[in-house]
Amino acid sequence: MNYSLLLGVSIAILGLSACNPAPAPSSVVVTTPGPAGATGATGAAGTNVATPGPTGATGATGATGGTGATGSTGATGYTGATGADGKTGKTGDTIVVVPAPAR
Repeated sequence: MNYSLLLGVSIAILGLSACNPAPAPSSVVVTTPGPAGATGATGAAGTNVATPGPTGATGATGATGGTGATGSTGATGYTGATGADGKTGKTGDTIVVVPAPAR
C-alpha cells in the first residue's frame, strides 16, 4: 500500500508542476550554516501486538499400507509314542446248536 500511495503522490506532483511552472530562481547566496539544533526527544515505545495467521489447510490422508507377508509354515510335529499291547480277552462260552426234529 505504501508504494501505491507514493506512486500516486508522485504522479500528482508531476501533473501540478507541469501546469504551474515555477519562476526562474534568483541568485541565492549560501552562507556557512549555523550550529546544529538540539536533539529531539525520544519517541514513545511501540507495542507488539501478535496477530495470528490463518489456520492452515487440513493435510491429505495418508496412503493405505501394503499387505503384510504370509507367515512361515510351522515345524512338523514329532511322532507319538507307540501304545502298549492290549490284554488277551477271556475265552467265550461254548454254544451247542441242536438241530430241531423235522416235522
